[in-house]
Amino acid sequence: MMPLRHLYVHIPFCLKVCPYCSFYKERLEPTRMRRFLDALLLELERESGKRLLQPRTIFFGGGTPSALSASQLEYLLTGIRERLDLSALSEWTLEMNPATVSMSKARLLRALGVNRISMGVQSWDPALLSVLGRVHTAAQAERSYEILREAGFDNINLDLMFAVPTQTLAQWEATLEKTIALGPEHISAYCLTYEEDTAFFERFSSGLYAQNKDWDADLFEATLDRLEAVGYDGYEISNHARPGRECFHNLAYWEGADYLGLGPSAFSTCGAERWQNVADVQAYTSRIFAGESAIGFREEVDASTHLAERIAFGLRTNRGVALDLLGPWQSVVDEYLSEGFFTHDGARIRLTRKGKLVADTLAEAFV
Repeated sequence: MMPLRHLYVHIPFCLKVCPYCSFYKERLEPTRMRRFLDALLLELERESGKRLLQPRTIFFGGGTPSALSASQLEYLLTGIRERLDLSALSEWTLEMNPATVSMSKARLLRALGVNRISMGVQSWDPALLSVLGRVHTAAQAERSYEILREAGFDNINLDLMFAVPTQTLAQWEATLEKTIALGPEHISAYCLTYEEDTAFFERFSSGLYAQNKDWDADLFEATLDRLEAVGYDGYEISNHARPGRECFHNLAYWEGADYLGLGPSAFSTCGAERWQNVADVQAYTSRIFAGESAIGFREEVDASTHLAERIAFGLRTNRGVALDLLGPWQSVVDEYLSEGFFTHDGARIRLTRKGKLVADTLAEAFV
């Protein structure tokens, strides 16, 4: 049995539900937390009995994992350490909201093995933080970053968002400059998208908000230009890192590796199987404690679908896709090469700057 090398843990609780976020999440309810954590550990025990788990990467996402108290985090992380062989672990990421960072929590995480933090700053502009419904202030985010450094974290990602309603180019440039000055090892810069089942989508549908793809593209290109100029490698369309500081957990997704997801709504892919747990905390915990499966959706991924997804995700990275995988789409490749969307070195196909501007549209040809 080949060991499974990548583990995702979904912590769906938030202090406040952001109006643009489409991930499964719930308002934090401390009274339900211990039962939820016990369910996570029990699911891990069951999965480790079915397959060989020796993770190289672990990623705690949400929701807001750092919304857990220090004692809750200690209980969960210690439980994971007791149940898993972590001898091969090289990257353990935990997402944090700046409003939930404290020195005691940061030092605890570092002591228990977390070595990478991804913090959702989104903007350094107070007005835009208000538009985004964030619970933290710009000053709080800066102090949280300082706390993480003081606690010993030397691998920090800061999440940023552009094309926010009312945002100007000057505001975005100021956010980039402030972030660069802090010197994180990794910067994720995402274009706001209007996802269904969010408050922003309702405002977009009603005409209160509008999207201008040309404006989005201008901000995207400004991002690439500035971050490349100061040494951040855009190793994926929305992700930029100092050399050797790429997020290896996310790279595993993009390269089509197997991974296991724990918690409500978490996805897993192992071989030809893909499944998702139920997106409901109460249903998830009830099923786990009843000895039932928490899976709400399962499918078989055939070879052609797996290849198409591997190409679509691979094209988003600066490694691109091996040319020999693209045989069935040779006419598409030739067309995109002639139109300047693709480039190649004889072995691999990569997106050009022009191609990156329409990456999602180009990927549709392979899916």
